[in-house]
Amino acid sequence: MRITKVYTRTGDAGKTRLAGGQQVWKDSLRVEAYGTVDEVNALMGLVRVFNADLVKLEARDRLEKSCRWIQNKLFDAGGILATAPGQTFKNMPKVSGKDVTRLERMIDKCQKDLTPLKEFILPGGGKVSGLLHQARTVCRRAERICVRLAREEPVDPAIVKFLNRLSDALFVLARWAAKMSGEPEFLWERTVKRDG
Repeated sequence: MRITKVYTRTGDAGKTRLAGGQQVWKDSLRVEAYGTVDEVNALMGLVRVFNADLVKLEARDRLEKSCRWIQNKLFDAGGILATAPGQTFKNMPKVSGKDVTRLERMIDKCQKDLTPLKEFILPGGGKVSGLLHQARTVCRRAERICVRLAREEPVDPAIVKFLNRLSDALFVLARWAAKMSGEPEFLWERTVKRDG
C-alpha cells in the first residue's frame, strides 16, 4: 500500500469510507470499534518507546518482540473491522485461533516468573507496566464495542476472542514488566466498614 496524500477532505462532512467503499458516519459503532483498536495499538507503541530504557537486555528484547507482534495483530484486527461486512479482498489480514493460542503461551511463559496474586493490584508498577495496564483497559473497551457491534452486524468472532485474551495478556505483561524492572506492585487495600 502506498499513501501519497494524508488529507483528502472527503471526511469533512462527518463521513468516512470503509474498505470496500461503503460510506458510514464517523461515529458509527464499526468506526468506534476499529478506532479503539487503534488506540490500543498507539499505547503499545508507547510501551515500546519506554521499554527501550529497560536495563535488563533479555527482558527488554522479549517484551519488544511481544509488543511488536501484538501491534501487527492489532493492525490486522483494525483492518478487518474497517472492512464492510461481507467484503473480502486478496491478501486480507486475518486474526485466528492460532493468534489466541500464541497469547495464551505468552501469558503462561510470563506467569512462570510471577508469584500468584492474593489480592487485586492497583495499576502501576513503573512506566512500562503502567502503560501496559492502560493498554489493557482500552483493550477491554475495544472488546466491549466489538461485542456491541456483533449484535448489530457481522463481526469475526476471532477478533472478539483475540481482544479478550489480549487484555489478559496485557495484565500479565504489566506484572511481568514491573518485576523485570524491579518496580513494586501495590495491592488493593480494602476498606472494611466495622459496626460499633
